[in-house]
Amino acid sequence: MDNVSTVRIFNLLAFNETANYRAALFSATLVCYFAIVFLNVTVIMIIVLDESLHEPMYILVCVCCINGLYGSTGFYPKFLIDLLSSSQVISYSECLCQAFVMYSFVCSDTSILAVMAYDRYLAICQPLEYHSVMTKKKLSKLVCFSWLTPFCIFSINIMLTDRLIFCGTDIQRLFCVNWLIVKVACPGMDTLVNSAFAYTTLSIYIFHWIFIVWTYIYLVKSCVQSKKDKAKFMQTCVPHLISLVTFFVIVISDLMHMRFASNDVPQSFQNFVAIAVLFIPPVMNPLLYGFKLSKIRFIKTFFLNCK
Repeated sequence: MDNVSTVRIFNLLAFNETANYRAALFSATLVCYFAIVFLNVTVIMIIVLDESLHEPMYILVCVCCINGLYGSTGFYPKFLIDLLSSSQVISYSECLCQAFVMYSFVCSDTSILAVMAYDRYLAICQPLEYHSVMTKKKLSKLVCFSWLTPFCIFSINIMLTDRLIFCGTDIQRLFCVNWLIVKVACPGMDTLVNSAFAYTTLSIYIFHWIFIVWTYIYLVKSCVQSKKDKAKFMQTCVPHLISLVTFFVIVISDLMHMRFASNDVPQSFQNFVAIAVLFIPPVMNPLLYGFKLSKIRFIKTFFLNCK
């Protein structure tokens, strides 16, 4: 990127607390990353290869797992390299790229959860119209919306950041996020546009969460009145609901911590909050859907294939 800024390298200062146990942390992180790749690829392959799973609900699970791999790959390889390095630095262009991946991963996950909620609403509350409404063409459009919208939004976000001149080089995180990059811009730089666009983006995804909450409230009210709908809700919606609540708590905790946390909070706790969204959902989602959704249950399928 052709930026007039003389700052070409950023320091990731959050690694200072890891100096005494980097070998153990590297081993644990490597195992974690392999587990994320194995679990998500397993669910993806089962859904792709089994034609009986080519239904909207399972295709959305597949999309969710692909997004988990995308976000994890944007963080873990660089993190593992930094654990083995004497200095934890990242180039300006790599920092912007990583910030783009982190934000688009989180927002894509939010959009996918919104589409999942809409799919379950149709399947349970409007079962007779489900197949005519949730067609392959419409599903393709919704999936494209889930991915392309965050990519477009954060491309603009990164371009707005790229126009700034930077005087600071220190980022108090294990990885780059756009808000912290903007914070090290030189005094006097016009960051008002960045802030306005960031709050606009936040508003867009707040509406996603409002839609999801409204949908599940309506689903719960509808299912209480019917034993059949209640059984369907427990079987297909509970994994989505657990995934949703977990993801919501993690993201909100990270946002609140990044914006308002005191400097007195231990760095190790700050690091845990920062990487929770890159560890818990990518591990939990394939396990949750793999065990709970009867048509997948990849552990059972794996052992049957071994026989």
